[in-house]
Amino acid sequence: MNLELFIAKRIHFKSEKGEKRVSSPAIKIAVAGVAIGLAAMILSLSIVVGFKTEVRNKVVGFGSHIQITNLNNTTSYENQPISVSPELIKELTDAPNIKQAQLYATKPGVIKTKDAFQGIMLKGVGEDYDWSFFKQNMIDGSIINPQDTSITNQVVISKNIASKLHLKTGDSFIAYFVGERNVEERSARRFNITGIYSTNFEEYDKLFVVTDLSLIQRLNKWEPDQVSGIELLVKDYDKLEETTQDIYFNLMTYRDKDNSTLLARSIKELNPMIFSWLDLLDMNVWVIIGLMFVISVFTMISGLLIIILERTNMIGMLKTLGSRNFSIRKTFLYVASFLILKGMFWGNIIALSILLIQKYFGVIKLNPDNYYVSEMPVDINILYILLINTGTLVLSVVAMIGPSYLIAKISPAKSIRFE
Repeated sequence: MNLELFIAKRIHFKSEKGEKRVSSPAIKIAVAGVAIGLAAMILSLSIVVGFKTEVRNKVVGFGSHIQITNLNNTTSYENQPISVSPELIKELTDAPNIKQAQLYATKPGVIKTKDAFQGIMLKGVGEDYDWSFFKQNMIDGSIINPQDTSITNQVVISKNIASKLHLKTGDSFIAYFVGERNVEERSARRFNITGIYSTNFEEYDKLFVVTDLSLIQRLNKWEPDQVSGIELLVKDYDKLEETTQDIYFNLMTYRDKDNSTLLARSIKELNPMIFSWLDLLDMNVWVIIGLMFVISVFTMISGLLIIILERTNMIGMLKTLGSRNFSIRKTFLYVASFLILKGMFWGNIIALSILLIQKYFGVIKLNPDNYYVSEMPVDINILYILLINTGTLVLSVVAMIGPSYLIAKISPAKSIRFE
């Protein structure tokens, strides 16, 4: 029989049901401290992870995980094409961690209506394009369907552009383009809007208009196998840098039919400022977790010391009966563990309740102009929650070991007379 555990249960459960004690308020404060601290840790981690995932998915939705382009391209949106062969696509899709390869082409232009104009980036995509991102963010109409010949020059525009130019699904507009090398070579094209999307990511929403790949090839006067680049989607985002590096080195010796060299870059390299900003959020999480843990431990130490002082007579009696300091300390560590577990239980209830309400009802709204999302995103990751709970329990119990040494200072003769 575990005597220490038996005594700890008597101390903890009997004191809850019996007469009021001096330690009762301190115990409640200690439990509340653990509950609030754990809830804050779970909430901060879930919110930051959810926010990072949401923003990252939007950036990837516009540009994929890895882009392969012509090495000679400048930083401008006008680019030199690469020639893509079926053998190259097969080699890329056969690479480890590559889920899909899709071709794209871009063309900068200007949309002009009667009362306004807007600079855009026309992005052409082919039949292999993954439309899941735009389907999730479509607010009106549908994606383009090149097989529907009743609608010519189909495009999907953003709500941002549609609002500025007073356009809606079914409307048409004229866009103007200039030649890649000759500014005198201008062209105009009428487009028909089949759908409107909104991602709340203003930097991209105000720029991208999506259309068919063959249309961009005709505007650029390219051959059917010439595109601006290849977009690659990976299976495991955590291996993105490793996958990009492997493809980069594999393409170093490759030349297309026009003797062009190909360059592979990850979405992190293409958008360093956004991803550096997202990485800085990790520091905020660690600071919050550290502060909440310190507060929780401090309240638990205070509660444990009060319980020890309140049980001084019992400690003296146990010592008189031959109990060693280690055995008595172990008893009070069990008591502290009960309090920590109780606080953790309520902390998980509070955190999960808030997360579930936010996930399914979105009660906390955000300004999309500042945060790129219209409501606070959350990511309920069971593994992370279990790790936080395990870490909190282990570290809290370890932190209680120090205060428990106060028991060794208690003299049996004096403690029995202690009031």
